[in-house]
Amino acid sequence: MPLIRRIPKRGFNNKRHATRYVGVNLESLNRFEAGATVDAEGLRKAGLASGPVKLVKILGDGELKHKLTVRAHAFSAAARSKIEGLGGTCEVIAAAAPAKEK
Repeated sequence: MPLIRRIPKRGFNNKRHATRYVGVNLESLNRFEAGATVDAEGLRKAGLASGPVKLVKILGDGELKHKLTVRAHAFSAAARSKIEGLGGTCEVIAAAAPAKEK
């Protein structure tokens, strides 16, 4: 039997250390009024960012039709350029640091 099949397949896994985001497409932000400030809480109330994941990332899929101020935890490069191209602003919210275990 080859050595690779005899060695146990357990050990370190990066899955629990990954940063997970809820993705919100740019097209979905058209439901907000022109000049409005859109934040993570507003996206959750509108039903655009649901689920157990707390962090929100704005993705560049679709076209934005008016100027907005968007506050989220992360932005894709395409989303940032489209929002700022219409005269809006992108503000990054700092994620809360995880509590250290003793």
